[in-house]
Amino acid sequence: MRIIRTIRLSGLMAAAIVFNTPLSAAELALGPMPISLKTLPVPPVPGLVDGSAPIVVNKAAAIALGKALFWDSNVGSDGMACASCHFHAGADGRTKNQVSAGGQSASIAEQIFDAAADATPLGPNRPLSVFDFPLHQRENPLADSTVMFDTDNVVGSAGTFAGDFKAVTRYSSGIDTCDRAPDPIFRVGANGTRRVTPRNAPTVINAVFNHRNFWDGRANNSFNGSSPWGDRDPNAGVWVLTGTRTVQKQRLRLINSSLASLAVAPPTNHTEMSCNNRTLLDLGRKLLFRQPLQNQSVHASDSVLGPYSFSDADKLSPGLNTTYAGLIRQAYNAKYWSYSGRVPVSPPVGQSPYTQLEANFPMFFALAIQLYESTLISDEAPFDTSARDANHQPIDLSAEELNGLKQFRSNQCGLCHLGPNFSSASIAANAAIAQTHPEAFGEPTFRISASPNVVNRIPLMVGNQPVTAFYDTGFSSNGAAREANDIGAGGVDDFGNPLSFSNQYLQLLAGNTSAILDSEVNAVRACDFQNAMATNMTLRYSLPNLFTQTDGLLPQPQTTANCFLPLSNAFIPTPAAAQAELNKAVNKRMVAAVAATFKTPTLRNIELTGPYMHNGGMATLEQVVEFYSRGGNFNLDSKHVTRVFPQPTLQSNPQNRADLVAFLKTLTDERVLYQRAPFDHPALKIPHGQVGDETATFSGNPLNAALSKDEYLQLPAVGADGVTEPLTSFEQRLAH
Repeated sequence: MRIIRTIRLSGLMAAAIVFNTPLSAAELALGPMPISLKTLPVPPVPGLVDGSAPIVVNKAAAIALGKALFWDSNVGSDGMACASCHFHAGADGRTKNQVSAGGQSASIAEQIFDAAADATPLGPNRPLSVFDFPLHQRENPLADSTVMFDTDNVVGSAGTFAGDFKAVTRYSSGIDTCDRAPDPIFRVGANGTRRVTPRNAPTVINAVFNHRNFWDGRANNSFNGSSPWGDRDPNAGVWVLTGTRTVQKQRLRLINSSLASLAVAPPTNHTEMSCNNRTLLDLGRKLLFRQPLQNQSVHASDSVLGPYSFSDADKLSPGLNTTYAGLIRQAYNAKYWSYSGRVPVSPPVGQSPYTQLEANFPMFFALAIQLYESTLISDEAPFDTSARDANHQPIDLSAEELNGLKQFRSNQCGLCHLGPNFSSASIAANAAIAQTHPEAFGEPTFRISASPNVVNRIPLMVGNQPVTAFYDTGFSSNGAAREANDIGAGGVDDFGNPLSFSNQYLQLLAGNTSAILDSEVNAVRACDFQNAMATNMTLRYSLPNLFTQTDGLLPQPQTTANCFLPLSNAFIPTPAAAQAELNKAVNKRMVAAVAATFKTPTLRNIELTGPYMHNGGMATLEQVVEFYSRGGNFNLDSKHVTRVFPQPTLQSNPQNRADLVAFLKTLTDERVLYQRAPFDHPALKIPHGQVGDETATFSGNPLNAALSKDEYLQLPAVGADGVTEPLTSFEQRLAH
């Protein structure tokens, strides 16, 4: 297998060199030394809780509001809470009715349930087993060997029965009025089943560090008050009191708020939580004057909700001693809710006009959930609490765990799982500590750029030719699934614009400033790329992967202070040179490798958050290590072959593989494992498949007689002290 390696040449430039065989890990310099998450700063959100007129005036009340909303099953149209897919170490712990017929990019015609590896139906309502995994199986799982089984089906998260939205009730039933019927794809025989998402649900723990959220990054870093799209959405905004009798819709732009951008999407998604066409304004109308968690018990010692709970030491009781409207009025600046009139937003036919409180509910909902999720930081794993030696290595780990750390470093896992959160998606947080903790970003001979750049450069093989391509920082392609099944960050937003920052950056270089949708693209510094784009040299010939003065260069428009690369690389091509390169049928200097790239997830608490990958294709950490040992499943043009390649020391040494898994388990925080504060929670009844199995279900669901009856997981209320029984791994849950 031909592998590209990147080497710094004479301190001047980065060049792609092709070797006929991969270098062994022993020949590579050790990668960065991971450090404690306690060092990582939460990216600030100016104007949220600070400044002369903050949006949130009572942060504690906002966190309480966010926790209640996150766990409340009334948020869904038919009993789904946000937590229904994020209740197990922040991820989804269910094992029944979790299969989707194809990935996010699959057409309707391609959404077909395949047979499982044992030839039984891998379809709706199947109780998953250990024998269903991995979804891509090789004769020798450690090598590029014969494929024994493959499916484009996805292990995702069961959600709603969907249906067309009609109305909500304001006080009693948590079930929305919708026209429901059996889904044409998600059904067993004639009986409808709950729909399943075409991507696996990642953990929300430590997600506050991500610059963008969702697997494809569509939850924008900038929150606009009403949608996931940040500045891209021309109609976004919030209603602000501008006089005693006047309100005005104003633009909102809160940076480092991708969790808020994320939060507004699931409650309106007809697979995840909602009937078709329900809005967050409708949800506000449904919830505002209810008791939060009105049908769910809340522990008296809940670390956030305890002071509001009706429970005492002897008896658990449902609900909180307030309303959602009451919490909003405590938490938020009055200019966002105190207007007594109606706002000029058209309601559904037959419905009364919206109040300011209802119209701004998307903002209230999203920012409260962001503030709650910002408390879910797991920084007390054994890896974090261990003492360190002079080389920053933890000394309280076992010999096996330390060898696993060595394997993690020598096999270049840290190129993507970078920094204290073990994710390069933590862009701002990683950049904030890069200067003070250089050990977390490499050794003197093996450094990794940890700048605020939202775009970076990487050597690839495209059509058997070496190129150096642009990609979105924090996103990578590892060949876990075919590109056609899920294009990831190579997709588009609701307005038809590319999700990728890299495509925007190429247009910026070519002088097409109107193509810049996300302002942080303007701040990208060429001198902070991992692999240079240009070098300030005049040559008689062109270089295949670098622009030179011969092509036409300009100094980068940003400052050159603290550049990652030498100042000779602080140059960009002229707009004419960039456009000429883009006009070529084949080019090697202006390629955006973003198709089938996905947000790099954190590795923290990873033993608890299976199944793994965006398609949920692997059940165990051992299967993940085998996947990386053989160099992935598929060879895509966008695959990051400098980071996903056969690993000789893992392929040939079972002890190294076992030790790598042992090291990964040192990233489990016991507070998460035993659901101690801040990871405690209210009670929740979670849909867990339908009564029956994949061959037959029982109809007669109260929502509609043609829908299958639900089965449920009963999650008890847990107080700040947690529980005595630890959470289990996905493999353990499959076995039971």
